[in-house]
Amino acid sequence: MSQTLIGAGIPRIDGVEKVTGEALYVHDLKVQGMLYARLKTSPYAHARIKRIDTSKARALPGVKAVLTGADVPYKLGLYMIDRPVLATGKVRYYGEPVAAVAAVDLDTAQEAVDLIEVEYEPLPAVLDVEAALQEGAPLVHEDLGTYSWIKGVYFPKPGTNIANHFKLRKGDVEAGFARADVIVENSFYQPQVLHMPLETHVAIAKWSTGDRIKVWTSAQSPFAVRDLLSAATGVPRSQIEVIVPYVGGGFGGKAGIHLEALVACLSRAARGRPVKLTATREEEIATLPCRQGLLAKIKTGVTREGRIIAEEIAYLWDAGAYADYGVNIGRAAGYSGVGPYEIENVKIDSYTIYTNHIFGTAYRGFGHAEFFWAIERQRDLVAKELGMDPLEFRMRNLLKPGSITITGEKVHENTGRVDKCLALVAEKIGWPLVKSEEEKARERETGKYRGIGLAVLHKAPAMPSWTASSAVVKMNEDGSVNVLVSGIDYGQGTYTTLAQIAADSLHLPLEKVHVVWETSTETGPYDWQTVASRFTVMGGNAVIRACEDLKAQMRSTAAAVLRAAEDELEFGEGVIYVRHHPDRKLTYSQLAIGYTYENGNAVGGPLIGRGKYIAQGLTFLDPETGQGYPALDWTYGAHAIEIEVDTATGNIEVLKVVSAFDVGKVLNATLSKGQVIGGIVQGLGTAFSEVLLYDDAGRLLTRNLVDYKIPTAKDLPREMEVYFVETPQLDGPYGARGVAEHPMISITPAIANALANATGLEIKEAPLTAEKIYLAWNKK
Repeated sequence: MSQTLIGAGIPRIDGVEKVTGEALYVHDLKVQGMLYARLKTSPYAHARIKRIDTSKARALPGVKAVLTGADVPYKLGLYMIDRPVLATGKVRYYGEPVAAVAAVDLDTAQEAVDLIEVEYEPLPAVLDVEAALQEGAPLVHEDLGTYSWIKGVYFPKPGTNIANHFKLRKGDVEAGFARADVIVENSFYQPQVLHMPLETHVAIAKWSTGDRIKVWTSAQSPFAVRDLLSAATGVPRSQIEVIVPYVGGGFGGKAGIHLEALVACLSRAARGRPVKLTATREEEIATLPCRQGLLAKIKTGVTREGRIIAEEIAYLWDAGAYADYGVNIGRAAGYSGVGPYEIENVKIDSYTIYTNHIFGTAYRGFGHAEFFWAIERQRDLVAKELGMDPLEFRMRNLLKPGSITITGEKVHENTGRVDKCLALVAEKIGWPLVKSEEEKARERETGKYRGIGLAVLHKAPAMPSWTASSAVVKMNEDGSVNVLVSGIDYGQGTYTTLAQIAADSLHLPLEKVHVVWETSTETGPYDWQTVASRFTVMGGNAVIRACEDLKAQMRSTAAAVLRAAEDELEFGEGVIYVRHHPDRKLTYSQLAIGYTYENGNAVGGPLIGRGKYIAQGLTFLDPETGQGYPALDWTYGAHAIEIEVDTATGNIEVLKVVSAFDVGKVLNATLSKGQVIGGIVQGLGTAFSEVLLYDDAGRLLTRNLVDYKIPTAKDLPREMEVYFVETPQLDGPYGARGVAEHPMISITPAIANALANATGLEIKEAPLTAEKIYLAWNKK
């Protein structure tokens, strides 16, 4: 059975459990003696905490624990440790937790929270990244210089609001601009937006005697939660168990650590009783992290023939109150920040900047959806300045085999082909759009204009060089196998793909492969994190190696039983046999726990395969130039979008989206297409409606799904076409590379480019709301 499952459109193996309600989430779980927690949050964006009176809350019957920042002197952080478990000394954003209560039921907990009295002294808030950089601006973190961070990778600037400054330098940018025939400068802005998973953040924790902590959490990365909880509390990792069952969506918002430390501390304060904290939808919006905002300033120098010879970029990231993943987002934007283009001279400064907004974290695309909004709008604007077709302009500058990236990496034949992706979507959308005189007249008469736009994209996993995954494949007595991994399938369908890989590797039918869903750091093999579109590649390789290890053990035992050399043995469906005597065979079930001869002798033993994979060839980047090797693999793609704009209302209807990605090898046709369609729809939300709004004091105005609009089924494009280019990744499983985040990237600029094609309107600030377009059209 040679690779018959690889590439097939196998339905998701978790589908039945989820649609029938059998799948258990942390929301569903109850533990004996469990208490319920609620939060007291800040009504100010920036204020000193002068006094907290919890006496009334503590006296309320049914209350078992009340905590303030003074009770939990711990700080959290993945790359920079800067966030207190509860606000201590001052609050830094509207919605920040300042106190927490655990009680016998939710009503009592909420009543106790309402009884807590907090006296604040409001402080000037910094709500704009440019203002945050000004001399004399209010400091979000006065004690930035005392924090711990990963030295040599991140570069905070104590005494300022800069959490990290990433620098990239290639060539001589000033000399490049001196040679340029045309120079184009623009600024682009994209606001903070929300992840909005169906399941809000939720955690249960029990802090037992002997400082043993057990946590059940809706998280993307159980080992990251364990490690960060250990680092914060000082409890050894060996005494912390983190369990992740089914997860109802994450999109990056459940990476790292969030509620778990606070819930564990509440349990300790409640003398070891388990405590559950479930974020309300308003807390999910106002208290838990969002996606960072971005102001991008781009200066591009080109020749009259359309070659980009110099580009200077400043990325100003609105990290909000705490760094979290934001410093790494700024770093990733820096080393990939001109897009998949070959440019001789580049200067990028990517600043992660503290403000008094909600803190930002990882989000699908990890900064790329944001900066590609700027890059791919700039490409169209430069082409327009040159009087050149935007497709031709891109094709002249795209990376191809032999090109050198801005960090000094050489593009090889197996790296991927963005030019093929772009050519494919342009062909399928019907580029260029040609309108008859009758159609132009009809557009003028109706006020409805049709246009098409293009945009390309790339992204590599943003991860440290020591990133690793591992897998265990255990054979059961009936010849079936259990696959144990600790990367989390929180909706992307990875476990189905891993089941296909295991079934193909072991020559088993899919129904004989069971991927164990609930993951525990006590029993599951190590995995760094489920982020960065890395798990199919790294987890897939680990599973393949675990299966090969299992097969090697089977060969060894079968060779003794069948009296044949190991290299003479072949695997069939559930059997191992002698190549030139296929009737001499053993079933997997005969070998699963050891083979027993007729006389009672036994050989072999339980079959357990192990596999591991660690990222190869990655390096730290030079702190002054950004040169080095930051990427395991690059996935390239392109979108072409056709729209119709109603200038009487400003409304845009998406008529058609054509997308193409070079995924190396399609492992599951159905799931790959589903990832793309899901990313497109999520990208439409960023493009048209999603935005976090604050008042002048920094108080959040969008606090619920009435005010914050996400796409629904009614907002789907009329047509969506998905295509895959397959340039094999030599170190990927079956040649595959990831495609989970990429479909969301460049949707917004493709639509804005189509808007310009239709109407001539050049919008540089997202989202593209009907109001914004209506006003721009009438101004024009």
